[in-house]
Amino acid sequence: MTDTQPGQPDERTQQSPADPSAAADGLRLPSGFDLIAEDAVLGPKILQGLSDVEDRLSEALRYTDALADVAARHLMEAGGKRVRPLLTLLAAEISGGINGSVIEAAVVTELTHLATLYHDDVMDDASKRRGADAAHTIWGNSVAILTGDLIFARASLMVSELGARALMTQAKTFERLVLGQLYETAGASADEDQLAHYIRVIEGKTGSLISAACDYGSHLAGAGDATVQTLVRYGELVGVAFQLADDVIDVTASHQVSGKTPGTDLREGVPTLPSILVRQSARDGDDQARRVVELMDRDLSTDEALGEAVDALAAHRVTNMAWDIAYRWADDAIQTLAPLPDSTAKRALESFAQAVVHRES
Repeated sequence: MTDTQPGQPDERTQQSPADPSAAADGLRLPSGFDLIAEDAVLGPKILQGLSDVEDRLSEALRYTDALADVAARHLMEAGGKRVRPLLTLLAAEISGGINGSVIEAAVVTELTHLATLYHDDVMDDASKRRGADAAHTIWGNSVAILTGDLIFARASLMVSELGARALMTQAKTFERLVLGQLYETAGASADEDQLAHYIRVIEGKTGSLISAACDYGSHLAGAGDATVQTLVRYGELVGVAFQLADDVIDVTASHQVSGKTPGTDLREGVPTLPSILVRQSARDGDDQARRVVELMDRDLSTDEALGEAVDALAAHRVTNMAWDIAYRWADDAIQTLAPLPDSTAKRALESFAQAVVHRES
């Protein structure tokens, strides 16, 4: 249930103590959140919240069984940008402030995200995740799947203590995550528009959890229904923009930047925005697009063949078209926030929406 940029480099690098975007433990704000670091009041709150999330995340993934412990902690320790917890905290700050329940919910969002990655990598037969070996390449498919299930269970246990509404949010999100993966696995029906089907897939696989993060943060901070629904809608839109940008990055970023082999989805035959657009162009009579499709439909088991297909797709005009579509989703996310009063947290969400479609990894 990939929604993120698979293979994100570890953002928890050592930072100078003077770096305003870094907490004392080395946790750093992702790109696009500079406004937070520059705010003398909000910055320390968010960094402390992220530090608390990281501590609780480590506690939540501690198991007495040796195999469960090492497998469950594998991807957490590989790093990640912790975007979903950060959005949970920002939604809370817009809505009334970060509290203990918000921290717990932020941990739940990251646990849920981590669990999906274990399952994703098995289904996609991915070899790398966040620059590290995928879990299934170390322990096998069964252990990787069961580890994802174990993390889902731990997330459910934590959210059960946050009240009936939070539990309902988690259950609905889990359902949407699974349905998104099911839609992707089944593919579009003969009479269904391929692009519309794909948007439905990523609304489930990516938009649902980012939306849930905003839901948790705003609701648990005491926001009214109108504010909650505004932030939920923002999460849906920015989540789709995030994944659409990832699709383009998959064929434009180098392995060194993204931490994974470019074109992984092409190799597995998974439809993405650029591949859908180039196939549409080929059907419409674009000879260059036909050549790209021919390269995509070859045996891509060798790195050479995959590289040729990736380069051809990246060079075609549909790549810019894909960026334009991602930009529109990000712009819609920003417009959704208009009814909220101005604040650094709101402006940080607007900045994030721009950042997800203006990045290289």
